[in-house]
Amino acid sequence: MYFENKTLENITAEQELLVSVMEKNGLECDGGWDFDRMTFDKRFDLKEGRYYLRVFCQAISGDVGNRSAVLKIAKPALGKYYYPHGVEYGEDEVFPKHLVTECEQILESVKKEFAAFGIEA
Repeated sequence: MYFENKTLENITAEQELLVSVMEKNGLECDGGWDFDRMTFDKRFDLKEGRYYLRVFCQAISGDVGNRSAVLKIAKPALGKYYYPHGVEYGEDEVFPKHLVTECEQILESVKKEFAAFGIEA
């Protein structure tokens, strides 16, 4: 499930600030990076299964590996984890309403944090 119109999409920020804001809101990038991208996750273990709120970022300049990148946020997603296949984001997935609401609140908090630095989509 992709979050439409949450206004994180297209926010551009320096890597150090981006990592700080994401971590402050519980989103971590543990190994989810390459030299031109980063992926921030928040894991939710519920009785219905394991879910991930995922925020994808693409480097528009610099290098993620040496922490000098400027990154642009893509459309955030919520996915359900299936062992051993991985995370599915498809329209056929059913997500608990309380989880969707919590994820929307997290994304709103991230948006406000960037706005405090004068950064908006």
